[in-house]
Amino acid sequence: MKITNIRTTLLQAPLKTPFVTALRRVDALEDVVVIIECDDGTLGYGEGAPTPQITGETIASMQAAIDFISPHLIGKTIDDFDTLIYTVHHTIKHNTTAKSALEIALFDLKAKAESKPLYKMLGGTQKAFKTDITISMNDTDTMIADAQKAVILGYDILKIKIGSDPLLDAERVIAIHQTLPEHIKLRLDANQGWSAKESVTLLHTLEAEGIVAEFIEQPVAADDYEGLKYIKERVQTPVLADESVFSLHDAKRLLEMEAVDYINIKLAKTGGISHALSLADLCQEYDIKCMLGCMLEGPISVAAGVHVASAKADVITMLDLDAVALLASHPAKTEMLFDESHIVLADVPGLGISL
Repeated sequence: MKITNIRTTLLQAPLKTPFVTALRRVDALEDVVVIIECDDGTLGYGEGAPTPQITGETIASMQAAIDFISPHLIGKTIDDFDTLIYTVHHTIKHNTTAKSALEIALFDLKAKAESKPLYKMLGGTQKAFKTDITISMNDTDTMIADAQKAVILGYDILKIKIGSDPLLDAERVIAIHQTLPEHIKLRLDANQGWSAKESVTLLHTLEAEGIVAEFIEQPVAADDYEGLKYIKERVQTPVLADESVFSLHDAKRLLEMEAVDYINIKLAKTGGISHALSLADLCQEYDIKCMLGCMLEGPISVAAGVHVASAKADVITMLDLDAVALLASHPAKTEMLFDESHIVLADVPGLGISL
């Protein structure tokens, strides 16, 4: 199976409601899709979401990076898989989402060549998963209404986007918590919105109200490792690192500092599946559990994340893969099941997704 061509297209899809965080507002999905063609007609699909506020990448930069890497892959065979993955990561620096899109397509092809679902090729067995859903930052009444709608749809884990004014954020969370059934779990995501001291004050306020979230995600700036440690040492609520962790080096530094309780693995940050698997292995060495998250992505890259979660189910114990559920529609053909909080992998070769 020899690679003969690599091309990109855009995956565009409307959102049910705008996606709003402390960093950005998005009104519609527009992702880069990679399609790798082989001499036997097999196609491999990959996808990446441009997120300039986090990875520094735009649609144009992703397409340029993919175009730069592609000539180094064309003509090689899928059997030489390790060389292909090495080439993706060493032909150009940074550009993690572009690399992830290429890697996903290569892994899709490799699994198809072996006639296995990707999760089985990676050693996984679990097929069925449950994700949370994001409640975007908004006025309190709208966030309460969105949370209640999510519960009606069957979600029992809600990720609340906060990270603006700490006092207002505390009021929002308390108000949302008061309206929900007791069994509903809350996750809080500040997207780097606070200082370390603000984080501790806010979390103490919530904890005094009996609200200990499953975690607080990235409350401080990505490079504020000491801030994460400061928070972890002073609150009951577990601390999860997201934007602070792109690489194994980032993770190892945080883990050696004992600065966080959990790490959020995203393929768009690690540069794809191979480094995500390595990051999960590293966290397991430190006895730290992980969440598998996503950017605002379509079904191709979300599916890749689920396959990785299956392969490392002993360490990846939480999923934040709700992006497909946030879409009003999409043009992809999915063999796997996306049903609100429930995601089930399909026993077909590759990802189980195509265009």
